[in-house]
Amino acid sequence: MESMRRTLTDAKMTPRETLEYFLNKEIEQRESNRIKLVLMGRRFPRVCTLDGFDMSAQSSLDPRVIRELSQLEWIGNGENVLFLGPLEVGKTHLAIILGRMAILKGFSVLFINVAALMESLKKAQAEGVLAERISALSKPKLLIIDELGYLPFEPEHAHLIFQLVCKRYESKSIIITSNRPITDWGLVFGDPTAATAILDRLLHHCTPVTITGDSYRIRDGIKSKLLSKK
Repeated sequence: MESMRRTLTDAKMTPRETLEYFLNKEIEQRESNRIKLVLMGRRFPRVCTLDGFDMSAQSSLDPRVIRELSQLEWIGNGENVLFLGPLEVGKTHLAIILGRMAILKGFSVLFINVAALMESLKKAQAEGVLAERISALSKPKLLIIDELGYLPFEPEHAHLIFQLVCKRYESKSIIITSNRPITDWGLVFGDPTAATAILDRLLHHCTPVTITGDSYRIRDGIKSKLLSKK
């Protein structure tokens, strides 16, 4: 506060300019607080930034694609993004980065693990409120579904994801991270027909990003061992 007073004194502002200065500072602070609250409410598991992502460590990743995605035009167009690749190659990290960027741009975002999503949809179906739940999940401009493929679906529940994807089709965007290639999604969903129908809608307007590098944890472990031997 004292430094702010010195700034105002040094600048020799008029009373009106001083009032405008404080009003602008108040608006900036409120916007900063709003963004912080939104980020906390979007259920991101951790804080990730583009600066914190080692692009050079994943040779299969085209930096130009990530730069293009970071422009977020695809969200305005209701398009989708798939991050595919083995464990610990940065799929979730990139999804969180884009989600946080989207919030800063004013888009509504929801991040959810696929296991939690399925439990929510199954519970809503059992309670007879599935339509309402799908409608709620269709409101955010960007829905991030994390870790598809780690656990298989029960075949009778694959249609729940299908209904959600259909509800958002061509109007709201989805990011999905998965450790399984799309050719395996029939096995993941336990229903090849449902998997094909889901992929048909997801891929219609979509940027698939496949990462084939090594796990960050494995690479860091190897690096630590090599350094300890020196």
